[in-house]
Amino acid sequence: MNRITTSLAQDKKLLSIYFTAGFPNLEDTVSVLEQLQEAGVDMIELGLPFSDPLADGPTIQESSTQALRNGMTTDKLFSQLQGVRENVHLPLIVMGYFNPMMQYGVERFCQRCQEVGIDGLIIPDLPVDVYHEYYQKTFQKYGLMNMFLITPQTPDQRIRYIDKVSEGFIYMVSSAATTGAQGSFGDTQDVYFKRISAMGLKSKLLVGFGISNAKTYQAATSNSKGAIIGSAFIKHLKKNGSKSVKQFIDTIR
Repeated sequence: MNRITTSLAQDKKLLSIYFTAGFPNLEDTVSVLEQLQEAGVDMIELGLPFSDPLADGPTIQESSTQALRNGMTTDKLFSQLQGVRENVHLPLIVMGYFNPMMQYGVERFCQRCQEVGIDGLIIPDLPVDVYHEYYQKTFQKYGLMNMFLITPQTPDQRIRYIDKVSEGFIYMVSSAATTGAQGSFGDTQDVYFKRISAMGLKSKLLVGFGISNAKTYQAATSNSKGAIIGSAFIKHLKKNGSKSVKQFIDTIR
């Protein structure tokens, strides 16, 4: 069974952490993965840096730029992850943009993901209908789940189509803006969370964008299975270095 499915079946709210591979230093990737597991997170999203990350806010964009300058590439990431499953047992999801994957070769990329133990992908610029028609069989061939994003502006019909196609969770974006930490959620977001929760979707919901502390984590998980933190964690890594992971996780829950 896919590790994502196993994690989603747990009787608790989940905490997923995003960080950019190769940041703050090129060889920090595996160390951060191991520390996140030790700190008690439930799932990890590993960002594949890209030069034009349209859905990302300035914090993640800067981390991607730094990782690329450090020398991070797709091949380098797969090299770093070789043997990672000897110590890391959490679900690992690669989050990245479709252009580098197409350049690498979609099937070749999926095959390498399977070889190093990746469980799923999040590709913000791959439309669900394109995935469903052209790529789903390839992803399934290599045991990869593909998670899709929805926003407050996503029509209900589209959400139900995503729910039908999805095998893992649905990434519920808290706002229509780019990624970035915020101190609290407003009434509009609360109404949105409750509306999606009330749709009775078969897929579990994880909330991302804007979650930075215990308050926003609790608000996000009140109507979902879990929450995803990215920008706030990357800011912490930038300020405190890659040996301070548990310090951040302890502030969330």
